[in-house]
Amino acid sequence: MPSETIELLTSIRGGDRAGVNRLFEIVYDDLRRLAGKYTRQGSPDKSLQPTEVVHEAFLKLVNQQQVDWRDKSHFLAVGAKAMRHILVDDAKHRGRQRRGGNRRRVPFDEGMLVSPSHDDILAIDEALEKLALANELRAKIVEMRFFAGMTVDEVAEALGISKRSVEGHWTFAKAWLRREVSEGQDDETGI
Repeated sequence: MPSETIELLTSIRGGDRAGVNRLFEIVYDDLRRLAGKYTRQGSPDKSLQPTEVVHEAFLKLVNQQQVDWRDKSHFLAVGAKAMRHILVDDAKHRGRQRRGGNRRRVPFDEGMLVSPSHDDILAIDEALEKLALANELRAKIVEMRFFAGMTVDEVAEALGISKRSVEGHWTFAKAWLRREVSEGQDDETGI
């Protein structure tokens, strides 16, 4: 039997908007937790509040027409992509240019994963686009871990792979991102 979340998503996709409020109640805490890390301990240039990110992401998610929702984890994984786009768009809007320009190279460290600045978000997004060309699975894992703050267990469930596999890909992707973001190398071999 499908979960209430999937039943609501299916009916909303079919045009029944009555379940939107109930769906929001069900997923709000999870989405808020995922969005919250971007404003906690934030740098002074942060412009979005977690509530804004949650509301924008939720609207993007419930308006998806081509997604065949599998479960709540799948919904949150797609939410990671929505949050990524929201955060990147906000960083761009705040006056950063996408490539080069006045954006400086930033050293990659684990602190970027806790409280990223706009420069961090843009640098990770740029590197993530390169990673996706070479290894889409690793890019999805980074997207879920970095942009949505999902745990290894949540990522494994959403992707239908083992926790150990997620951990291995995550370790490799962090090392690759560290090199790509810190040094700006274009070497995509070994992905």
